[in-house]
Amino acid sequence: MTNMILQIETATASCSVALAKDGIVLGFKEVNERNLHAEVITRFIEEIISTAGFNYPDLDAIAVSCGPGSYTGLRIGISTAKGLCFALDKPLIAIETLDAMASGLIKTNEYREKESLLLCPMIDARRMEVYTALFTTRGIKVKPTTASIIDENSFGDLLKENEILFFGDGAEKCFNVLNKNPNASFLPGFVNSATYLTQKAAEKFANKQFEDVAYFEPYYLKDFIAGKKAM
Repeated sequence: MTNMILQIETATASCSVALAKDGIVLGFKEVNERNLHAEVITRFIEEIISTAGFNYPDLDAIAVSCGPGSYTGLRIGISTAKGLCFALDKPLIAIETLDAMASGLIKTNEYREKESLLLCPMIDARRMEVYTALFTTRGIKVKPTTASIIDENSFGDLLKENEILFFGDGAEKCFNVLNKNPNASFLPGFVNSATYLTQKAAEKFANKQFEDVAYFEPYYLKDFIAGKKAM
């Protein structure tokens, strides 16, 4: 089934918009700087649609990174996505931010060849707290999304038997705490992107996994789970 999906990512410092057709990215625009989301998101959307030679009615769905992440960023991205869905009468696809980060990393690197490796995306929350989850290099989530406070004992049992690759802005602030373990590795400079929504957005569209536009809310996580020690 042919599909044209507009993809929005505002859960982190990066404000990113991508346009994908049949799982292939046609164009994207992004800026990795805090507090610019509201200023640039509408312009980014208009520019990538017009540059690709399409119009708003050509869209088949709107996909949005739904969290966890920045409260303000999530509100901006999801309100924009919902507004477009209402105006265009198009379905809404929601994708958890950490799932998209893992999917994007797997697609853009050769980690599929390392089956013993676990991927740990991290989003900065506050102080030494991060939003995090664990995935295999096949994209299977093996530890659920949590809000975790990181210390020198975090991931201790898992790091005894597995190499874990930490990435994302949350991983950067945890480097000095976790890098003493020989099985902990870090990917510097990872920037979140709307292009990372592509695979999961296409899958959800094919399976008609759509959200109720009227009632959908961001996945804030910390509204429901207080900060905990990491796994």
